[in-house]
Amino acid sequence: MATTKQAGGRPRESRVDHAIAAAVRGLLEEHGYGSLTVDAVAARAGVSKAAIYRRYATKQEMTFAVLLHDLREDPPGDTGSLRGDIGALAERIGEQLSRSSSDVMTGLLADVRADAALGDRFATTYLAVERSIITTLLDRAVARGELPHRPNPAVVHVLLLGPLFAWLIMLDENPAHAPDLARSIAEITVAALTANIVPADEV
Repeated sequence: MATTKQAGGRPRESRVDHAIAAAVRGLLEEHGYGSLTVDAVAARAGVSKAAIYRRYATKQEMTFAVLLHDLREDPPGDTGSLRGDIGALAERIGEQLSRSSSDVMTGLLADVRADAALGDRFATTYLAVERSIITTLLDRAVARGELPHRPNPAVVHVLLLGPLFAWLIMLDENPAHAPDLARSIAEITVAALTANIVPADEV
C-alpha cells in the first residue's frame, strides 16, 4: 500500500487520504459547507473518526487541506527567474481557490475568523506555510540579483491572494477565468517588485 509521511514521520495511508478527500468534496457538493461534519465524512469515506482526527484537528482544517493545500505544500520548482516563479505560484493559487464555491470558502473563512484559537492555529500552520513559500521565491530572486533585498513577504502574499479572493469569493465571478487572472496578477506583482515599490522585509 502506498504511503506518505506525516509531519511526525509516521507513514500515512494514501488510500485513507484519498477517501477522506473524495468524501469531503462529495458532501460539500451535495449539501454545502454548513452541513459538513466529521461524522458524515467518516461514514462516506468508510474510515474511523480517529483516522480523520489523526490528520486534522478540526473540520475547518480538513476542509482547507482538501480544497486548498495541506502542510506539506512545497514551493514551485525554480524556474530561473522571479517572473517564472511568481507566475507558477499565482497559477497554483488560482487553481486551488477555484476548486470550491464561494459559499464554501465564505463559510470556512467565517468559522476561522469567529474562533480566535482556530484563527491563531491557521496563522501558525497553513498561512505560515504559504508565507514560507513566498519567502523562498523572494530569496531566490535576491540570490540571482533580480532584487536588491527581500521584499516584505506579507505584502507579496496580499498582492497575490487579494485579487483572486475578490474575484472568486467576494464577487462570485466565474472560476474558469481564474488562471487568466492569476497570470495578470503575477505580471503586476513582478512589476511592483522589480520597481522596488514593495517595502523591504522588516525581519
